[in-house]
Amino acid sequence: DTMGLPPEKVKVNVLFAGGSFGRRAQRRGELAAEAAAALKALGRDASIKLVWTREDDMRGGRYRPLVVHRVRGALDKAGNIAAWDHVVVGQSIMKGTPFEAMMTDGVDPTTVEGVSDLPYAVPNLRVAARTAEVNVPILWWRSVGHTHTAYAKETFVDELLAAAGKDPVAGRLALLKGHPREAGVLRAVAKAAGWKGAKVGEGRARGVAVHKSFESYVAQIAEVSRGRDGLPKVERVWCAVDCGVAVNPDNVKSQMEGGIGFGLCAILYDEITLNEGRVEQANYNDYRMLRIGEMPRVDVVVVPSAEAPTGVGEPGVPPIGPAVANAWRALTGERVRHLPFARTLAV
Repeated sequence: DTMGLPPEKVKVNVLFAGGSFGRRAQRRGELAAEAAAALKALGRDASIKLVWTREDDMRGGRYRPLVVHRVRGALDKAGNIAAWDHVVVGQSIMKGTPFEAMMTDGVDPTTVEGVSDLPYAVPNLRVAARTAEVNVPILWWRSVGHTHTAYAKETFVDELLAAAGKDPVAGRLALLKGHPREAGVLRAVAKAAGWKGAKVGEGRARGVAVHKSFESYVAQIAEVSRGRDGLPKVERVWCAVDCGVAVNPDNVKSQMEGGIGFGLCAILYDEITLNEGRVEQANYNDYRMLRIGEMPRVDVVVVPSAEAPTGVGEPGVPPIGPAVANAWRALTGERVRHLPFARTLAV
């Protein structure tokens, strides 16, 4: 459209290149249109290379949807979870795209994935979704809906188990009797960490989370202390993953390590704010990232499996947030229900 050419006059050269992930997945092709506009303005045949500044990229991107969870639960007299009522409100990634055909009765499955298939044995479960119309442009983010559903699910079940006086690992295992692969990674990570409870002394505590995404099962235990900035200092992370047959175990471990670092950035610091419709952050001086010296030691256990291979690029992300939050609550008594931590715990 920009060049005024019919489709048969346009040739697209598909190049094999790594990186940028979902950044190129713009349904309106804004980057290509801008390059075409520059070429058209030049008025002659030429090669055009379009490079955005980091400021343009950060302020002209597509963002992770803003999502709110309301979760309510009830315990019976024996301390068992008797009811779980979960409502998710957020923007739809699929609405208005070719993926809208995957929606059912107006519900975007990526909004509720991770809770609509809750593995915990709860006799009374209700999950609902509400779509909010917001003009901030959005797109998927590494591990998509599981980024937020895992956090809500795993922090909430931890609070329910604590209210019932149950151990976070043993309590989860009792709820996972019908889900052997979730239970398997949970047992594996507890063994790797030498789990003896959330309190470990010396100003440290541990938190646990387990989550299935992209047909892979991941459990993580995070050990945290209070940093000098008042935020959680993640000292060490143990991770167990069941991704079926591990075709390349070193790659599986690397993806888990990378996902943990990526997830830590998000829960501790990452934030985009808007002022009168404009993104305020511009570069890494005002968009805080995890520094290399802040990356914890990570121990990964790949659980042997004869099942078909499944994904490893994204499943390492969802459990780290709730694992850290659960450790922080065990350490300080504070429940972090608004991310990132840096905003919630700001003095």
